[in-house]
Amino acid sequence: MTDQNKKGLPDDSSVNETEELGQIVLTLEDNSEVTCDIIATFPCTNGNSYIALLPVDSADDEDSDFFLYRYTVDDEGELVLGDIETDEEFEEASEAFDELMDEMDYDEMFDDE
Repeated sequence: MTDQNKKGLPDDSSVNETEELGQIVLTLEDNSEVTCDIIATFPCTNGNSYIALLPVDSADDEDSDFFLYRYTVDDEGELVLGDIETDEEFEEASEAFDELMDEMDYDEMFDDE
């Protein structure tokens, strides 16, 4: 992960819609770049904060893969992405993200009424 993977986030970004959070450009291991919509940022029971990203090219595909990264905010208020190191950490982050998506779906059901 390089320093190119940084973006400032609003202070109240624990759960927000993509439109509010914007986009981020990831530099992959092969030095290719992927522009992603920020789906959400969320805390996990393990004490870390995570960010869910969806590549812009696949935003209309319901079965598309998303990226999960650990993140911190540096002294300048910039988002710094970090890799998820273990399978256990990935499982914890994935479960927290699934719960967040379930809550958002539940809220949307009642917003439509």
